Amino acid sequence: MRRPLAALAAGVLLFAASACGSSEGSGDASGLTTVKVGVIPIVDVAPLYLGRHKGFFEARGLKLSMMLAQGGAAIVPGVTSGQFPFGFSNVTSLLVARSRGVPVRAVAHGIASTGVPGKDFSGLLVKKGSSLTSPKELEGRKVAVNALKNINETAVRESVRKDGGDPDRVRFVELAFDQMPAALGQGQIDAAQVVEPALSTIKAQGGVEIADPLVDVAPKLTVAMYFTSERYAAQHPDIVREFQAATAESLAYADAHPAEVRQIIGTYTKVPAAVLDRVTLPKWPAHANRASIEALARLSVRDGLFTTSPDLDKLLP
Repeated sequence: MRRPLAALAAGVLLFAASACGSSEGSGDASGLTTVKVGVIPIVDVAPLYLGRHKGFFEARGLKLSMMLAQGGAAIVPGVTSGQFPFGFSNVTSLLVARSRGVPVRAVAHGIASTGVPGKDFSGLLVKKGSSLTSPKELEGRKVAVNALKNINETAVRESVRKDGGDPDRVRFVELAFDQMPAALGQGQIDAAQVVEPALSTIKAQGGVEIADPLVDVAPKLTVAMYFTSERYAAQHPDIVREFQAATAESLAYADAHPAEVRQIIGTYTKVPAAVLDRVTLPKWPAHANRASIEALARLSVRDGLFTTSPDLDKLLP
């Protein structure tokens, strides 16, 4: 869930100028159509890797080629420019894109919060021995999020607000998830909004969870989705349909086989096996929770990410 905001304008221009060839998918000797998918090498996208391993995509004539990126800043314009037809992004980034006229459309669910306080794959933590015990106490304090003005900042702001604090008084700083454990331990920040595996790493260091921001936004929040461009969806409806079906099967399988999920994560990340055994996995339902996305959109307007919520009918499948 990294920052996509800075590159959106460039993405629009690239979309307008791009050729069709790079996004159409290509066949190979096996008769499969190769499709590229922009992903971040994190726990969230495990179902896609697992589905490829289990042959769900090949059964529908597709051969996945994962295009690794550090965050949505590369994935959103990568999809709209035709560099790759599908991508993975958090919902806030897609909402911001639509609000700016970027023609993206979600095609499949990505991940969801567990909706259970204290048992989510994400959390707001302070270091061992900290005097901070609640979100409202973060006023005037330095809180790390992986991207400013995006889903994690919005979520933390809601936790502070619900606890009776003023989120405008929180000092948000941008820091990569994997840098947060060390920064928190060294006192460079007062709290960190993290996801797995950084969540388990900080807890192993004695860190204490003081809130579940994603849970505070909405019950079982839809956090991220797979998406394409409107242009690609119109030009290749068959490929989009098969990708949707294979992704849905992959999500269902991952949700029912957590042990296999942990194994596949070890093949595309550097997360140690000992840490993988402790991580809390997100939920992978087949369908997006529209009510939760509407709640996130309202908060995004309140926090100034955009002035008018985009039409969800044009974004959601």
